[in-house]
Amino acid sequence: MKKSAWLSFLLLLALTVVLAGCGGGNAGGSPEGGESASGGETKTIKIFQFKVEIAEALNKLKAEYEASHPGVKLDIQTVGGGSDYGAALQAKFAGGDEPDIFNVGGQSDLDNWIGSLEDLSNEPWASDVIDVAKEPLTRDGKLYGQPMNIEGYGFIYNKDLFAKAGITEVPKTLSELEAAAEKLKAAGITPFVNGYQELWVLGNHLLNVPFAHQEDPAAFIQGLNDGTSKLAGNQAFEEWVKLFDLTLKYGNNNPLTTDYNTEMAMFASGEAAITQQGNWTQPMIDGINPNLNLGMMPMPINDDAAANDKIYVGVPNYWVINKNSPVKEEAKEFLNWLATTKEGQRYITEEFKFIPAFKSVDTTSDVLGDLGAAVLEYSQAGKSLSWNFNSFPSGGFNEFASQMQGYIAGNTDAAGMFEAIQQAWDNLKAK
Repeated sequence: MKKSAWLSFLLLLALTVVLAGCGGGNAGGSPEGGESASGGETKTIKIFQFKVEIAEALNKLKAEYEASHPGVKLDIQTVGGGSDYGAALQAKFAGGDEPDIFNVGGQSDLDNWIGSLEDLSNEPWASDVIDVAKEPLTRDGKLYGQPMNIEGYGFIYNKDLFAKAGITEVPKTLSELEAAAEKLKAAGITPFVNGYQELWVLGNHLLNVPFAHQEDPAAFIQGLNDGTSKLAGNQAFEEWVKLFDLTLKYGNNNPLTTDYNTEMAMFASGEAAITQQGNWTQPMIDGINPNLNLGMMPMPINDDAAANDKIYVGVPNYWVINKNSPVKEEAKEFLNWLATTKEGQRYITEEFKFIPAFKSVDTTSDVLGDLGAAVLEYSQAGKSLSWNFNSFPSGGFNEFASQMQGYIAGNTDAAGMFEAIQQAWDNLKAK
């Protein structure tokens, strides 16, 4: 071989070795399914979640998690608030863009999604879940979700506006609530801001109130399903309408065009003293006015103080894993990190302002904020009522809320609203 040819061969060989060491010359970063900076394959976990209130905190979590888990990326999408998360989730699956981690709400959602859910019973955090939080997403002894948190709702109120109006005691009865509303009105303060444009505010949370006041809510719901229970003539429902009317009588103008964001902005800016919401609103309120002096109080339907001095406590959502996910193991690792590490637990309590659903995760009221502390206080005192809307027929809250909006608009009376909700229930349960 001539010297020039030999030199060319050596140069070509050297160049081949260099390119091989550089991954075939791929110097363009680490896209999904490509090479990570450390030379391994980049895995992207697609997370589709409901909680708009923690969207900003999740972006912080994303940066921290990716920094400590090279080769893993989190693609987080949030759909909630005024949007229909359930419909959006179904569209994701129908369109072939299935998330790896998503949220389900409880028993009805479990019925709908169980065919797509990974069994999480043997995950490290599973034995640490408090008992009440396990039940809604347990089927045949298998746990299919990690509870996001424990939440409570009732009437949030501005303590300083209450003091300005001369209200010294938290109302525990319907009569006391109306007296407080009169004092607020006399002081030039709008008593209630009602976000009744939002279907979930009406068809989930407000409608849950008379269900929770049944002697046996589960039996009452079963009765609706088998035709032995009726809304019309039921004492709790007849009394509940009086509370509904009171919020309208002393509420803001145009409640049917007041959405969640407007509701919270009006409340946080001091335009109204009371609103129906829960401790999940703490980050949103703090973002508008971090100096508000907040409390939470019952939503009384009659004048029995002992029966009404309670708020509504439950698990709002669960993290679940798509059993067909190509990054199933990475998704499990993420949920393990969230529930079992100090870093993940800090996000749950300090960043999300959540009440943990795990036995070993302790927190203090000052970390949770005023509203979380109030929920914790009611819960520890045994002053809580159940969440039952997760046992409503699938899609029911949309139908029920529409009938309630018709009542607000004056298109029907209470009897007509009960009849319409009953008919909607009957139609949906048959599907």
